[in-house]
Amino acid sequence: MQVFRGFQHAALAAPSAVSIGNFDGVHRGHQAMLALLVHEARQRGLGACALTFEPHPRDYFAATQGRPELAPARVSSLRDKLDGLAQCGVDRVVVLRFDAALAALTPEDFIQHVLVDGLHARYVLVGDDFRFGARRAGDYAMLDDWGLRLGFEVARMNAYEVHARRVSSSGVRQALAAGDMTLAARLLDRPYAVSGHVQHGAKLGRELGFPTLNLAFRHAHPAAQGIFAAHVHGLAPSPLRAVVSFGRRPSVDDSGRVLLEAYVLDWSGDAYGKLVRVELLHKLRDEARYEGLQALTAAIDADVRAARAWFAGAASAR
Repeated sequence: MQVFRGFQHAALAAPSAVSIGNFDGVHRGHQAMLALLVHEARQRGLGACALTFEPHPRDYFAATQGRPELAPARVSSLRDKLDGLAQCGVDRVVVLRFDAALAALTPEDFIQHVLVDGLHARYVLVGDDFRFGARRAGDYAMLDDWGLRLGFEVARMNAYEVHARRVSSSGVRQALAAGDMTLAARLLDRPYAVSGHVQHGAKLGRELGFPTLNLAFRHAHPAAQGIFAAHVHGLAPSPLRAVVSFGRRPSVDDSGRVLLEAYVLDWSGDAYGKLVRVELLHKLRDEARYEGLQALTAAIDADVRAARAWFAGAASAR
């Protein structure tokens, strides 16, 4: 899969089949839409292209309005979103920076400059609630009308449901916020995971007797926060059991920086710089602030025991 920042690249000159979305989480609804996109692209001899945006448009408007509470919690980092899109079989992803210029485009200009001039779209597939252009003034009917004029086909996919529940990024966010990792996995069609390269930290966990693998999460509002039983992939042939803290670490850091820290059970080794994927399987509790390192150490020890008990129960239930 090719990834492009913007569409000023010769490789994008070939006609394409395009689907547009934020694709946060690349959940089962996204997967169904992209499977249809790939099928239709192959039937027409076109490249299958996913068009997405960074930052999320709602992040942009929350920042410009000075209202951070309007920004949605983030399910996936850009790395994980791109990995999910690659698994869906698209040929290329175009990541457009959502800024003032893009936000100001009228629907007509978006169609002409982005879809026609930029991506050479011949087939465009959107969701049933798709809106676009300044003030979200464009809709499916407008896109279809302009497609007839400019020579590209437009198709719309209805909502994808699982057990009568509409699958959406908002639904995934709600499940993660509630700590319902089973529901989140059902909507995603896989356990919820965060990936990244292991980086050096303050080594506090090592001092406390619980050395951790540290992964940065560059969005200020992760959809999942708390303490979890988890699997770590990328360090051994089989997944390793772990206890994970994911959030802002209120006991030791007042910066607001989001970090995922994984204490891998029954394992030792050098993981710095390695690319790992951490699956959050079961939420043990919310984050909490502790007064002093002794109280923090006792809490981590209790979390380790709780995680071991959960893993033992999950194994016996199989």
